[in-house]
Amino acid sequence: MKAPTLREADAVPTNVLVVALGDAPIEAPNGNVLVVAPALNSWLRRWASDDARARRLAAKRLRAYLEQFELRGLHAEGRVGDPDPLLAIADALTTFPADEIVIVGDAQAEKLALRARRRFSLPTSRTGEPLSLAA
Repeated sequence: MKAPTLREADAVPTNVLVVALGDAPIEAPNGNVLVVAPALNSWLRRWASDDARARRLAAKRLRAYLEQFELRGLHAEGRVGDPDPLLAIADALTTFPADEIVIVGDAQAEKLALRARRRFSLPTSRTGEPLSLAA
């Protein structure tokens, strides 16, 4: 049996978990994509179990990413995740066998990328330039 050529190896689809902390454009990954938008909330609202606004904003981010991928001809699925981004990643990985994690967000996303790389032992990267969303 011959070894696969470089072209054949590149054609193997991967599973990419996109963690949408912020609103930024992202290159359309090759393969299966799951977008998770954590329902980011302030500690006071979380303590008071007031998560309606956080879930609404997360759903808005999620829709923006799914539309962005659809415009590029890529089918992606998504869900609103736990307010703790690391827990949202862990929850997603129980049902989606990711080969890599892409975290979209600002400077805080870099810290999350380091923590996720250590915890899940998956290639993890961060990207994030602002994307304006229509209300």
